[in-house]
Amino acid sequence: MSFTITPLGLPEVLRIEPVVRGDDRGWFAETYKRSAFAQHGIAANFVQDNHSRSAKRGVLRGLHYQLAPAAQAKLVRCTAGRMFDVAVDVRPESPTFGKWVSEELTAENHRMLWIPEGFAHGFCTLADGTEVEYKVTAEYDPERERVIRWNDPALGIQWPLTDPTLSPKDAAAPTLKEVSSGG
Repeated sequence: MSFTITPLGLPEVLRIEPVVRGDDRGWFAETYKRSAFAQHGIAANFVQDNHSRSAKRGVLRGLHYQLAPAAQAKLVRCTAGRMFDVAVDVRPESPTFGKWVSEELTAENHRMLWIPEGFAHGFCTLADGTEVEYKVTAEYDPERERVIRWNDPALGIQWPLTDPTLSPKDAAAPTLKEVSSGG
């Protein structure tokens, strides 16, 4: 098999570990294979790929998600450096609403995170020059994008930093309660 796929604390969020084959030339790994993913319930129709680079350690991006009909599922991987990746269940009807899981993704461990629709996503960089690539199932739609405060005390995310570098949008983000109530 090309991948080891493991449910995390929120069973819809999956850690995906590709089989990496190496020799004296370097290494090779499949990063997406429709048939292998489908065996684990991932029937994604990816429509956009994104790539970000954070020059310094301590950059935090998120927590972002989009509302239907532009809700996005994401397949996230770190291609350079290290990152602390987080998914938060933002589905109000879900028994795990407001719960989160995290995974350290690095260029060396080759792990990926599958984040389905209905989950907010955020990450912070743990090394200078961290690069993140992710495939999404809906195009970016600024009208349907929502942002939740990275340090919302009701979520209690245990970020590995206390003073991140944030965009103005992320710094001004409301709490999950405020977003959920339309505030």
